[in-house]
Amino acid sequence: MLKQRTLKSLTRAVGVGLHSGQRVELTLRPAAPDTGIVFRRVDLPDPVDIVMSATAVTDTRMASTVSSGNAKVATVEHLMSACAGLGVDNLYVDITAEEVPILDGSAASFVFLLQSAGIELQNVPRRFIRVLKPVEVREGSGANEKWARLDPFHGYKLRFEIEFNHPAVDSSGQMVEFDMSTGSYSRDIARARTFGFTKDVEMMRANGLALGGGLDNAIVMDDYKVLNSDGLRYDDEFVKHKILDAMGDLYVIGKPLLAAFSAFRSGHALNNKLLRELLSHSDAWEIVTFEDVREAPVGFAQPARAW
Repeated sequence: MLKQRTLKSLTRAVGVGLHSGQRVELTLRPAAPDTGIVFRRVDLPDPVDIVMSATAVTDTRMASTVSSGNAKVATVEHLMSACAGLGVDNLYVDITAEEVPILDGSAASFVFLLQSAGIELQNVPRRFIRVLKPVEVREGSGANEKWARLDPFHGYKLRFEIEFNHPAVDSSGQMVEFDMSTGSYSRDIARARTFGFTKDVEMMRANGLALGGGLDNAIVMDDYKVLNSDGLRYDDEFVKHKILDAMGDLYVIGKPLLAAFSAFRSGHALNNKLLRELLSHSDAWEIVTFEDVREAPVGFAQPARAW
Protein backbone atom coordinates (compact mmCIF):
# COMPACT_ATOMS: atom_id res chain seq x y z
CA MET A 1 0.00 0.00 0.00
CA LEU A 2 1.23 3.48 -0.88
CA LYS A 3 0.90 5.23 2.49
CA GLN A 4 0.16 8.78 3.60
CA ARG A 5 3.01 10.81 5.07
CA THR A 6 3.46 13.28 7.89
CA LEU A 7 6.44 14.49 9.97
CA LYS A 8 8.23 12.46 12.64
CA SER A 9 8.73 15.50 14.87
CA LEU A 10 7.96 19.22 14.95
CA THR A 11 10.27 21.86 13.55
CA ARG A 12 10.33 25.67 13.72
CA ALA A 13 11.47 28.71 11.75
CA VAL A 14 11.41 32.47 12.26
CA GLY A 15 11.43 35.02 9.46
CA VAL A 16 9.65 37.99 7.93
CA GLY A 17 6.73 38.19 5.51
CA LEU A 18 7.69 39.21 1.97
CA HIS A 19 4.87 41.72 1.63
CA SER A 20 4.05 42.60 5.26
CA GLY A 21 7.63 42.83 6.54
CA GLN A 22 6.25 41.41 9.81
CA ARG A 23 8.25 39.03 12.00
CA VAL A 24 6.54 35.64 11.98
CA GLU A 25 7.13 32.33 13.76
CA LEU A 26 6.30 29.08 12.01
CA THR A 27 5.93 25.66 13.66
CA LEU A 28 5.41 22.57 11.50
CA ARG A 29 3.77 19.71 13.42
CA PRO A 30 2.80 16.12 12.61
CA ALA A 31 -0.89 15.52 11.86
CA ALA A 32 -3.13 12.46 11.86
CA PRO A 33 -4.04 10.61 8.63
CA ASP A 34 -6.54 12.42 6.37
CA THR A 35 -5.93 15.76 8.12
CA GLY A 36 -4.40 17.37 5.03
CA ILE A 37 -2.32 20.55 5.28
CA VAL A 38 -3.85 22.87 7.88
CA PHE A 39 -2.64 26.41 8.62
CA ARG A 40 -3.45 27.49 12.18
CA ARG A 41 -3.40 31.18 13.17
CA VAL A 42 -2.20 30.72 16.77
CA ASP A 43 -1.74 34.48 17.33
CA LEU A 44 -5.48 35.13 17.37
CA PRO A 45 -7.50 35.20 20.64
CA ASP A 46 -9.21 32.01 19.43
CA PRO A 47 -6.89 30.10 17.07
CA VAL A 48 -8.40 29.54 13.62
CA ASP A 49 -7.71 26.53 11.38
CA ILE A 50 -7.56 27.02 7.62
CA VAL A 51 -7.78 23.68 5.80
CA MET A 52 -6.23 23.66 2.34
CA SER A 53 -8.70 23.41 -0.53
CA ALA A 54 -9.14 25.09 -3.91
CA THR A 55 -11.94 27.23 -2.47
CA ALA A 56 -9.89 28.29 0.57
CA VAL A 57 -7.89 30.57 -1.78
CA THR A 58 -9.44 34.04 -1.51
CA ASP A 59 -6.75 36.34 -2.93
CA THR A 60 -4.19 35.75 -5.68
CA ARG A 61 -2.64 39.20 -6.04
CA MET A 62 1.16 38.77 -5.85
CA ALA A 63 0.77 35.50 -3.87
CA SER A 64 -1.76 32.82 -2.90
CA THR A 65 -3.75 33.75 0.21
CA VAL A 66 -6.03 31.30 2.02
CA SER A 67 -8.80 32.24 4.44
CA SER A 68 -11.35 30.94 6.89
CA GLY A 69 -13.79 33.52 8.22
CA ASN A 70 -11.80 36.64 9.09
CA ALA A 71 -8.50 34.77 9.45
CA LYS A 72 -6.10 34.57 6.53
CA VAL A 73 -2.58 33.41 5.69
CA ALA A 74 -0.79 34.87 2.67
CA THR A 75 2.10 33.59 0.52
CA VAL A 76 1.45 29.90 1.22
CA GLU A 77 2.74 28.70 -2.16
CA HIS A 78 6.43 28.09 -1.35
CA LEU A 79 5.71 25.96 1.74
CA MET A 80 2.92 24.15 -0.12
CA SER A 81 5.34 23.50 -2.98
CA ALA A 82 7.85 21.91 -0.59
CA CYS A 83 5.07 19.69 0.81
CA ALA A 84 4.10 18.65 -2.73
CA GLY A 85 7.72 18.04 -3.73
CA LEU A 86 8.45 15.87 -0.69
CA GLY A 87 5.08 14.14 -0.66
CA VAL A 88 3.84 15.37 2.73
CA ASP A 89 0.11 14.73 3.07
CA ASN A 90 -0.72 15.70 6.66
CA LEU A 91 0.70 18.68 8.49
CA TYR A 92 -0.25 21.42 10.95
CA VAL A 93 1.36 24.78 10.25
CA ASP A 94 1.14 26.99 13.35
CA ILE A 95 1.77 30.60 12.37
CA THR A 96 1.90 33.81 14.43
CA ALA A 97 1.04 36.34 11.68
CA GLU A 98 -0.92 36.53 8.44
CA GLU A 99 1.94 35.75 6.07
CA VAL A 100 4.29 32.77 5.73
CA PRO A 101 7.93 33.91 6.13
CA ILE A 102 9.72 34.37 2.84
CA LEU A 103 13.07 33.02 4.20
CA ASP A 104 15.42 32.90 1.16
CA GLY A 105 12.65 33.41 -1.42
CA SER A 106 12.59 29.79 -2.57
CA ALA A 107 11.27 26.50 -1.16
CA ALA A 108 14.74 25.26 -0.15
CA SER A 109 14.44 26.33 3.50
CA PHE A 110 11.07 24.61 3.81
CA VAL A 111 12.51 21.45 2.26
CA PHE A 112 15.31 21.56 4.84
CA LEU A 113 12.81 22.03 7.69
CA LEU A 114 10.62 19.14 6.53
CA GLN A 115 13.53 16.79 5.96
CA SER A 116 15.16 17.68 9.28
CA ALA A 117 11.90 16.79 11.05
CA GLY A 118 11.83 13.50 9.16
CA ILE A 119 9.07 11.96 7.05
CA GLU A 120 6.88 9.32 8.73
CA LEU A 121 4.67 6.84 6.88
CA GLN A 122 1.10 6.43 8.16
CA ASN A 123 -0.88 3.23 7.87
CA VAL A 124 -3.58 4.74 5.64
CA PRO A 125 -3.60 4.74 1.82
CA ARG A 126 -2.41 7.89 0.08
CA ARG A 127 -5.26 9.38 -1.96
CA PHE A 128 -4.56 10.97 -5.34
CA ILE A 129 -6.73 13.04 -7.64
CA ARG A 130 -6.35 11.41 -11.04
CA VAL A 131 -7.25 13.62 -14.01
CA LEU A 132 -9.38 11.67 -16.53
CA LYS A 133 -9.88 14.23 -19.31
CA PRO A 134 -8.25 17.52 -20.33
CA VAL A 135 -9.21 20.69 -18.48
CA GLU A 136 -8.02 24.14 -19.60
CA VAL A 137 -8.48 27.79 -18.67
CA ARG A 138 -7.47 30.76 -20.84
CA GLU A 139 -7.37 34.52 -20.46
CA GLY A 140 -6.50 37.37 -22.79
CA SER A 141 -5.45 37.22 -26.42
CA GLY A 142 -2.48 38.05 -28.57
CA ALA A 143 0.41 39.46 -26.53
CA ASN A 144 -1.73 39.20 -23.38
CA GLU A 145 -2.69 35.55 -23.81
CA LYS A 146 -2.12 33.19 -20.89
CA TRP A 147 -3.37 29.67 -20.24
CA ALA A 148 -3.05 26.65 -17.96
CA ARG A 149 -4.05 23.05 -18.60
CA LEU A 150 -4.26 19.61 -16.98
CA ASP A 151 -4.09 16.42 -19.05
CA PRO A 152 -4.37 12.75 -18.02
CA PHE A 153 -0.96 11.28 -17.13
CA HIS A 154 0.16 8.34 -14.99
CA GLY A 155 2.42 10.42 -12.77
CA TYR A 156 2.95 14.12 -12.23
CA LYS A 157 4.82 16.41 -14.57
CA LEU A 158 4.76 20.16 -15.13
CA ARG A 159 5.70 22.17 -18.20
CA PHE A 160 5.86 25.96 -17.97
CA GLU A 161 6.78 28.70 -20.44
CA ILE A 162 7.29 32.37 -19.58
CA GLU A 163 7.67 35.53 -21.70
CA PHE A 164 8.89 38.70 -20.00
CA ASN A 165 10.70 40.68 -22.74
CA HIS A 166 13.50 41.61 -20.34
CA PRO A 167 17.21 41.19 -21.24
CA ALA A 168 18.08 39.21 -18.09
CA VAL A 169 15.11 36.87 -18.46
CA ASP A 170 15.40 36.54 -22.23
CA SER A 171 19.01 35.34 -21.88
CA SER A 172 17.89 32.52 -19.57
CA GLY A 173 15.83 29.43 -20.27
CA GLN A 174 12.15 30.35 -20.56
CA MET A 175 10.60 26.89 -20.83
CA VAL A 176 11.13 23.94 -18.52
CA GLU A 177 9.49 20.56 -17.98
CA PHE A 178 9.84 18.76 -14.66
CA ASP A 179 8.72 15.18 -14.11
CA MET A 180 8.35 14.02 -10.50
CA SER A 181 9.13 10.44 -11.56
CA THR A 182 12.54 11.17 -13.04
CA GLY A 183 13.69 14.49 -11.55
CA SER A 184 14.62 15.56 -8.02
CA TYR A 185 12.43 18.35 -6.67
CA SER A 186 14.98 19.24 -3.96
CA ARG A 187 17.83 19.51 -6.45
CA ASP A 188 16.07 20.74 -9.61
CA ILE A 189 13.27 23.06 -8.46
CA ALA A 190 13.31 23.92 -4.74
CA ARG A 191 16.17 26.46 -4.83
CA ALA A 192 14.57 28.73 -7.48
CA ARG A 193 13.83 32.14 -5.92
CA THR A 194 11.01 34.56 -6.45
CA PHE A 195 11.94 37.53 -8.63
CA GLY A 196 10.94 41.10 -9.25
CA PHE A 197 11.89 44.35 -10.93
CA THR A 198 13.10 47.49 -9.15
CA LYS A 199 10.43 49.62 -10.85
CA ASP A 200 7.71 47.25 -9.60
CA VAL A 201 9.19 47.04 -6.09
CA GLU A 202 8.97 50.82 -5.71
CA MET A 203 5.32 50.76 -6.81
CA MET A 204 4.49 47.81 -4.53
CA ARG A 205 6.08 49.42 -1.49
CA ALA A 206 4.05 52.57 -2.11
CA ASN A 207 1.02 50.28 -1.83
CA GLY A 208 2.23 48.55 1.35
CA LEU A 209 3.60 45.44 -0.43
CA ALA A 210 7.08 43.88 -0.70
CA LEU A 211 8.02 45.51 2.63
CA GLY A 212 10.10 42.45 3.59
CA GLY A 213 11.69 41.88 0.18
CA GLY A 214 15.33 42.41 -0.74
CA LEU A 215 18.39 40.92 -2.40
CA ASP A 216 18.67 38.24 0.31
CA ASN A 217 15.27 36.73 -0.49
CA ALA A 218 14.54 37.51 -4.15
CA ILE A 219 16.15 37.94 -7.55
CA VAL A 220 15.97 41.68 -8.20
CA MET A 221 16.44 43.21 -11.67
CA ASP A 222 16.70 46.73 -13.00
CA ASP A 223 15.84 47.45 -16.64
CA TYR A 224 18.83 45.46 -17.92
CA LYS A 225 20.37 42.99 -15.50
CA VAL A 226 20.19 40.92 -12.32
CA LEU A 227 21.38 42.99 -9.35
CA ASN A 228 22.17 40.06 -7.00
CA SER A 229 25.95 39.77 -6.60
CA ASP A 230 25.80 35.96 -6.64
CA GLY A 231 23.79 35.81 -9.87
CA LEU A 232 21.35 32.99 -10.60
CA ARG A 233 21.18 29.58 -8.91
CA TYR A 234 19.98 27.89 -12.13
CA ASP A 235 20.43 29.02 -15.73
CA ASP A 236 16.63 28.90 -15.98
CA GLU A 237 15.82 30.02 -12.42
CA PHE A 238 12.99 32.36 -13.46
CA VAL A 239 10.84 29.71 -15.14
CA LYS A 240 11.80 27.12 -12.51
CA HIS A 241 10.37 29.42 -9.85
CA LYS A 242 7.13 29.46 -11.85
CA ILE A 243 7.11 25.63 -11.69
CA LEU A 244 7.78 25.89 -7.93
CA ASP A 245 4.86 28.31 -7.51
CA ALA A 246 2.55 26.18 -9.64
CA MET A 247 3.30 23.07 -7.59
CA GLY A 248 2.33 24.99 -4.44
CA ASP A 249 -0.75 26.58 -6.00
CA LEU A 250 -2.00 23.20 -7.26
CA TYR A 251 -1.33 21.36 -3.98
CA VAL A 252 -3.92 23.48 -2.18
CA ILE A 253 -6.47 21.13 -3.78
CA GLY A 254 -5.72 18.91 -0.78
CA LYS A 255 -4.35 15.80 -2.49
CA PRO A 256 -1.50 15.07 -4.92
CA LEU A 257 -2.46 15.19 -8.58
CA LEU A 258 -1.86 12.50 -11.17
CA ALA A 259 -1.75 14.71 -14.25
CA ALA A 260 0.38 16.59 -16.73
CA PHE A 261 0.22 20.34 -16.05
CA SER A 262 1.21 22.77 -18.78
CA ALA A 263 1.04 26.55 -18.76
CA PHE A 264 2.01 29.69 -20.63
CA ARG A 265 2.44 32.90 -18.61
CA SER A 266 0.14 31.57 -15.89
CA GLY A 267 0.18 32.82 -12.30
CA HIS A 268 -1.50 32.28 -8.94
CA ALA A 269 -4.95 33.40 -10.14
CA LEU A 270 -5.05 31.21 -13.25
CA ASN A 271 -3.56 28.22 -11.40
CA ASN A 272 -6.40 28.41 -8.86
CA LYS A 273 -8.97 28.96 -11.61
CA LEU A 274 -7.71 25.73 -13.22
CA LEU A 275 -8.28 23.78 -9.99
CA ARG A 276 -11.81 25.13 -9.66
CA GLU A 277 -12.51 24.29 -13.31
CA LEU A 278 -11.29 20.72 -12.74
CA LEU A 279 -13.43 20.23 -9.64
CA SER A 280 -16.51 21.62 -11.41
CA HIS A 281 -16.42 18.67 -13.86
CA SER A 282 -17.08 15.53 -11.83
CA ASP A 283 -16.34 13.35 -14.87
CA ALA A 284 -12.86 14.88 -15.29
CA TRP A 285 -11.30 13.37 -12.17
CA GLU A 286 -11.46 10.58 -9.62
CA ILE A 287 -9.87 9.68 -6.27
CA VAL A 288 -7.50 6.70 -6.46
CA THR A 289 -5.24 4.77 -4.07
CA PHE A 290 -2.57 2.17 -4.73
CA GLU A 291 -2.84 -1.02 -2.67
CA ASP A 292 -0.03 -2.46 -4.79
CA VAL A 293 2.88 -0.03 -4.72
CA ARG A 294 4.11 -1.45 -8.02
CA GLU A 295 1.04 0.02 -9.74
CA ALA A 296 1.87 3.55 -8.57
CA PRO A 297 3.77 5.91 -10.90
CA VAL A 298 7.54 5.49 -10.84
CA GLY A 299 9.17 7.53 -8.08
CA PHE A 300 6.06 7.88 -5.89
CA ALA A 301 6.69 4.91 -3.61
CA GLN A 302 9.53 6.53 -1.63
CA PRO A 303 9.66 9.96 0.03
CA ALA A 304 11.58 12.42 -2.13
CA ARG A 305 15.34 12.16 -2.10
CA ALA A 306 17.43 14.65 -0.15
CA TRP A 307 19.79 17.10 -1.86
